Amino acid sequence: MAQTLSGTVALVTGASSGIGAAAGRELARQGAAVALVARRKDRLDQLAGEIEAEGGRAIALAADITEQQQAIDAVEQAVAELGRLDTVVNNAGVMLLGPILDAPTAEWDRMISLNLQGLLYVSHAALPHLVTAAESGPREVADLINISSTAGRRAIALAGIYNLTKFGVNAFTESLRQEVTARHVRVSVVEPGAVTTELTEHVRPEIRDQALSALAGVENLLAEDIADGIAYIVTRPRRVAINELLIRPTEQVR
Repeated sequence: MAQTLSGTVALVTGASSGIGAAAGRELARQGAAVALVARRKDRLDQLAGEIEAEGGRAIALAADITEQQQAIDAVEQAVAELGRLDTVVNNAGVMLLGPILDAPTAEWDRMISLNLQGLLYVSHAALPHLVTAAESGPREVADLINISSTAGRRAIALAGIYNLTKFGVNAFTESLRQEVTARHVRVSVVEPGAVTTELTEHVRPEIRDQALSALAGVENLLAEDIADGIAYIVTRPRRVAINELLIRPTEQVR
């Protein structure tokens, strides 16, 4: 039976669009107060307003989580304003596809900085609060969910560094799970396939069609489909941990 999130607090990174925004809305609908974290404050303010208009509670926290102090400050501000922290969704990420030969290595730096270091900084700052929530919260369990990708399961050409970051997310998630699961901090990875979001807009136009050709004609998932999966994970009873959730479009082959 699903558990309500009433009385709990969730923090979602990359919440200004796509999966992050959808997750923020869905967790609020499930009863959580939500801290929305991203760089684009105007979009966060709009989303927070929409959540509160529906009867939820949300705050907008502008932060660049690739800067460790900003990641720490976002977590601490969420706890200070909302009183606790029970759920973290590490969603912020970027996908910059292309060949490794002659690649603009600034793209590599950007992916590693956000997809890995930003996720690590938020996780590190949040974990003490999640442990506390599991010990004393209304549900006596806490959740940390990392958004990875099918690219964390299967390496393909033109996605070498993106694959590297997402394989890393999967490995970190499993290692951390083993460390904290006995304390009722559940650590989960969600691996979406093709989703209609802004992610593909960051791919250089000259290689976009080639890099995404395998998905031509596929009916993509919606961000709300992934948010539904996230909500499923965090609303399980205390005894149930969903460690890994792979979600592909029905028509996606790989």
